[in-house]
Amino acid sequence: MSALRMLPPVHRLLAEPGVARLIETLGHQVVAEGVRLVVENLRQELVDGSRKEITIEAATDLVVWHLTRSEIPLIRTVINATGIILHTNLGRSPLAKAAAKAAYYAGRRYLNLEMDLESGKRSSRQTPLRKLLTRLTGAQSATVVNNCAAATILTLRVLAQGKEVIVSRGQLIEIGGSFRIPEIMAASGALLREVGTTNITRIGDYEKAIGPNTGALMRVHTSNYKVVGFTKEASLAELVELGQKYNLPVIDDAGSGAIHDPSPYGLKGEPIPQEAIRLGAAVTLFSGDKLLGGPQAGLIAGHRTWIEKLEKDPLMRAFRCDKMTLASLEETLRIHLDPVRARREIPVLAMLSTPVGDLEKRAKAMACLLTETGIDAVAGPDVAYVGGGTLPDERIPTWTIRIDPKAHSLKLRADDVAKKLRTGNPSVVARIDQGKIVIDPRTVFFKQEGALIEALSKVFVVRE
Repeated sequence: MSALRMLPPVHRLLAEPGVARLIETLGHQVVAEGVRLVVENLRQELVDGSRKEITIEAATDLVVWHLTRSEIPLIRTVINATGIILHTNLGRSPLAKAAAKAAYYAGRRYLNLEMDLESGKRSSRQTPLRKLLTRLTGAQSATVVNNCAAATILTLRVLAQGKEVIVSRGQLIEIGGSFRIPEIMAASGALLREVGTTNITRIGDYEKAIGPNTGALMRVHTSNYKVVGFTKEASLAELVELGQKYNLPVIDDAGSGAIHDPSPYGLKGEPIPQEAIRLGAAVTLFSGDKLLGGPQAGLIAGHRTWIEKLEKDPLMRAFRCDKMTLASLEETLRIHLDPVRARREIPVLAMLSTPVGDLEKRAKAMACLLTETGIDAVAGPDVAYVGGGTLPDERIPTWTIRIDPKAHSLKLRADDVAKKLRTGNPSVVARIDQGKIVIDPRTVFFKQEGALIEALSKVFVVRE
């Protein structure tokens, strides 16, 4: 009982200056609940003997720590120091500044989402996106849903529900999160007809499989893995020619959303939707949040007849995008009208096109600053990754900073250090390689460098 007498009452803690200041920002109810929780936890610790004493100062510090930690948003910004540009776990593409502003204003204000301002009548939320997508791809029409898996399901359902869709065995990929093409096809109501083998599928294999219940031919871009050696696959041009011969639509799942040729960034073999449209595919599907550099979305471009049917399907309402996604996607597409502007303003493209020499200068400068703070940091050449599910192993040269925890007065493994960085403020997500912490400036924004150095200093520099 004597130990419990040391426990400060709730009203006393609420009056402490450090706690009282939190009331101004968090509100009295939130702070009072936090104080009660801390007091109850302290009471239990005093009763079970795990704590022998408590002062008002220590209790106040616990309350402030608890409330500060609990009020940090669970979804918050992080510094991506991994060098993985399209990091799926970190939200893939950061938006261009203009696209982020468009989303912000769409969320904060009313907008003509489904109203034609000229006539004052109801309109489609797809109209602005359709105009830009047809201009960029050359398609007759286009529409947008909330992600590329939804685009695939909706397309298969409308073009081939209850019918067979012929796909090469070598293209039955898993697109991430255990979502596989056969499962997506089953969810759409279409019937999978596999042809060929893992490494060889000829156009003749498709033709032999065509029968009275064939609904469509489909090509899936296998950018998240490669088969090398003795390989062959039918080209999209061959599939379109075969489709025309048997009056079957061809679905092209292009995946990564490269609206312009990505080969200048060192990315070879990535399909672009304009090519599929030019060749005569009924529809082509691609992502908004990968190489397009916009928000998460599934973009469908193609023949007007099919797009109209897609938009009339009942699932379209379940798959449609919200106003903020549409606003930021529209702005992203507008930026893409000028390829030079796109390389400059869309973060993913800017990161991909950053010269290695610039990264070398940044890495050396950051290593120098870290060394001045007492951190043993070494800059050197390395590789970064495009990432994003569809390009997980695509490597590009970079420069990184390596820090060895063993070189500091830390009794921590690299995994422990990485956790401290992730859970700090700001949160830093780094790579681990051979027991060292690896920082890649390719995915660190210039304005984040100061905060990154401070975060590393908090973890690595032992202060007496």
